[in-house]
Amino acid sequence: MTGYEPMTSIEAITAGLESVGYISTRPISTSVFLAHGLRKPILIEGPAGVGKTDLAASLSRWLDVPLLRLQCYEGLDEGKALYEWKYGKQLLYTQILKEKLNDVIGDAQTLEASLSELGTFEDLFFSEQFLEARPLLTAMRQSAGSVLLVDEIDKSDEEFEAFLLEVLSDYQVTVPEIGTIRANVPPIVILTSNNVRELGDALKRRCLHLHIGFPDHKREQRIVQARVEGISETLLDQMVGFVQSIRELDIKKRPSIAETVDWAKTLLLLHANTLDETFVRDTLNVLLKHESDIASVTTDIPKLVRQAASGQSASGRASPY
Repeated sequence: MTGYEPMTSIEAITAGLESVGYISTRPISTSVFLAHGLRKPILIEGPAGVGKTDLAASLSRWLDVPLLRLQCYEGLDEGKALYEWKYGKQLLYTQILKEKLNDVIGDAQTLEASLSELGTFEDLFFSEQFLEARPLLTAMRQSAGSVLLVDEIDKSDEEFEAFLLEVLSDYQVTVPEIGTIRANVPPIVILTSNNVRELGDALKRRCLHLHIGFPDHKREQRIVQARVEGISETLLDQMVGFVQSIRELDIKKRPSIAETVDWAKTLLLLHANTLDETFVRDTLNVLLKHESDIASVTTDIPKLVRQAASGQSASGRASPY
């Protein structure tokens, strides 16, 4: 038995994700279903904060399997991603061996005989007890499966991308001193990218491609409802409409879903029942993270609030992102 039995259909995946607070779409659920069935990683691209990483965490919670996260960065190598040897423990055992050297050598009378006796301990230092498994190897060794999140793969080097491609092609890794370790249950692999650099064609061919953009008005409402308890329908509709309108403006960083959720919690703390200019001005820094964006939006607050209150914002249109 694995942890993947509930993934019987696209509809089951949608319902399962919703049960843990992730509001999926048919393209998202379809990609997850195919990733499981075809044993292919999913490469998810899209703006920051649209739920790429949260999809992996939600799958882990729903399926009740471990989430192994590998955060990519420039200079990441296979030692940090796959495994390392516990050098400190090896040194400690070396010291112990040194102190017990006479007991180890025993009655050996020649140098050759002494080296032969010491040679019996060589493999000990490169055995399982000295192996420090990193996320890739740990994911391969989960008996009931796992979700492996390779976050921001575009921040890693091309050399690491090639290494990762090799690992994911057969879901196995080779430790020269121990041998090949194969995944009994291949992990569900999710790679995320914010398009810092163009990924190689080989990796893209190996993966299922999924783009997640900003949600439309209805889906964003459902996301906020799933994460924030006690928010009124009126306030929810108005604040989501306001956020959707902001995303259509020419600003440096459009507010993410996470920032919409934080703003909903903020308005509840302030006991807001409807959106008004005062609440918006006082809390705009929760939505926008650049001072230039705040200054740019501030002049439009009266108009945006009126549009949100009257339903004239982007509520009826799908997000273009």
